[in-house]
Amino acid sequence: MYNGVMEPTATDQIEVIRRIRPVVLDSVTSMESKRIYGRGIDRFVTWVQSERPSTGFTKATVQAFRSHLIASGLSSSSINLYLTAIRRLAIEAADNGALSAEVAAAIGRVKGMKREGVRIGNWLTAPESESFINSPNLNTLKGKRDRALLAILIGCGLRRQEAASLTLEDVQEREGRSVIVDLRGKGRRIRSVPVPSWAKEALDDWTVAAGVQTGRIFLPVNKADRLSGKGMSAQSVFVAVKRYAGQLRTTITPHDLRRTFARLAHKGKAPIEQIQFSLGHASLVTSQRYVGVQQDLIDAPCDRLGLRLSSATGQQPPTTP
Repeated sequence: MYNGVMEPTATDQIEVIRRIRPVVLDSVTSMESKRIYGRGIDRFVTWVQSERPSTGFTKATVQAFRSHLIASGLSSSSINLYLTAIRRLAIEAADNGALSAEVAAAIGRVKGMKREGVRIGNWLTAPESESFINSPNLNTLKGKRDRALLAILIGCGLRRQEAASLTLEDVQEREGRSVIVDLRGKGRRIRSVPVPSWAKEALDDWTVAAGVQTGRIFLPVNKADRLSGKGMSAQSVFVAVKRYAGQLRTTITPHDLRRTFARLAHKGKAPIEQIQFSLGHASLVTSQRYVGVQQDLIDAPCDRLGLRLSSATGQQPPTTP
């Protein structure tokens, strides 16, 4: 690396990328974003070493990498996330004197994939949601944990990282009901999320059985059906959801359960602004400022989902009106 310009050799190129990679990952707060960015940068490094070992970190190299990603069959969203990581890599390299500002700016102009139309995504109906929540085996500790996890994901619309990080201290009583208080979500936005009674019941069943009295709620359970760690990761939440999705022969992901919350709450006539409060979307702040809507913790969106847990006798308790 000389005079702020990257030498077009494989050794210099890979060394700079490896040195700047931690800086790029530190620029995002979400653990999931860190994982995806890291995966995108690592894939770029592997591809450069194999296909473009001597061209240097240039716009042409990144454009060729974009073509490679398209040809590999990745979705538009995945390609765009990988390219975002590479653009940030270029910016950080320039800021650290490892790449000229002109080259970094050129890399920044590499376009992502255009998304045609609006992706609807997947979600579950109310009967499907009940089957999904009640699918874990309650005769095992892991089954109790997984039912509580699925109940919280659907009943509160949490992101998988938010569920993985949830602590017992986060769930408090407010206005006569259980509420996840001051949850720090995407973009460091803070919100409070009401918990439906049936999800709290599943949560209590798990925490009592596991002896969870403080700290992280969802803990790893090993093959011997015993606690084996201090907390689940976002990835382990993803794996748990996909396991039950496979059993029910569906392709549902944790984010689809978040979408299910919104769909069922809206169908249950929950006000859209209250759904936004629970989900913590960025547009909520603007809605509050202009409309002045206050969050309703008494008649919350989660009360409108129309779901229930199966009882130990196999009888279904009455659905909340």
